[in-house]
Amino acid sequence: MSSIEVVAMDYLASARRVFQIESEAVAGLAGRLDQSFQAVVEHILRFDGRTIICGMGKSGIIGRKIAATLASTGTPSFFMHPGEAYHGDLGMVTPTDVFIALSFSGETDEVVKLLPFLKENGNVVVAVTGNPASTLARAADYHLDVSVPKEACPLLLAPTASTTATLAMGDALAVTLMEARDFRPENFARFHPGGSLGRRLLSRVEHEMVGEKLPVVNVDADIMGVINAITRSSLGLAIVQDQGNWAIITDGDVRRAVEAFGRDVFQKTAGDLMSRNPSRVNVGTRVEDALALMDRRRISSLLVFDSDRLVGVFKK
Repeated sequence: MSSIEVVAMDYLASARRVFQIESEAVAGLAGRLDQSFQAVVEHILRFDGRTIICGMGKSGIIGRKIAATLASTGTPSFFMHPGEAYHGDLGMVTPTDVFIALSFSGETDEVVKLLPFLKENGNVVVAVTGNPASTLARAADYHLDVSVPKEACPLLLAPTASTTATLAMGDALAVTLMEARDFRPENFARFHPGGSLGRRLLSRVEHEMVGEKLPVVNVDADIMGVINAITRSSLGLAIVQDQGNWAIITDGDVRRAVEAFGRDVFQKTAGDLMSRNPSRVNVGTRVEDALALMDRRRISSLLVFDSDRLVGVFKK
């Protein structure tokens, strides 16, 4: 059991108060944006270097997220810990890099003592602080003001509204740069090849289709031959070859035929059950486009062709 006394209170009211304070903090940023923000964006777009984010403690945690957002949206960026920077990592900083220093007080010693090197190195320095009169803000080339009326923490000790404001400023910077670069979904996907968006936009149907042991039957195959072909594969269908043309029979087609014909279904052939001219795509079709076609036609499979040769089946 904790030795800290639990105070009876309205937990929902406390949470709502936090949301109110932090939403007001973020909303207040818009009114304090000035030409410094414009200049920072222009510098990042014009320079060939990276955008380096630096911060200590909670500001450092926010800085890592900002750097990650910038990097994944087209702005080469990385986070640098100020302590590590002072002990050798400054060697990674080139003169063309834009250096964004986060410190709500603007007086964080580990960040401030990097300024002489950055100035001598010729870097554009951007200070993101809550104190325009601070050492960091005055020494920087540009200052982005993230001051807040108050923290959500009732003790005014834990960074809360201030870190939210800093994160929002970073998001504003990243999104503005995205729009300036006309950054598109396919660009985003290039940096996220392992995610679902990367799969949809970068992968081609031949990368994900089933291309071996396709369940192909002749047009004269009896119903048991069709069922066996469907059962042996995991595709839920059989492919019917009919004098150079192709058709399909799904497991749903078989069930509907049983309902319609009863025992007489065993007198039917693949040609009686098949659907002619099934939807198809060519090798090289993007997964995104194939999925869109399947959604429009409300189907779950596509035949994949290389010229006139059947090479596989693509499924959702």
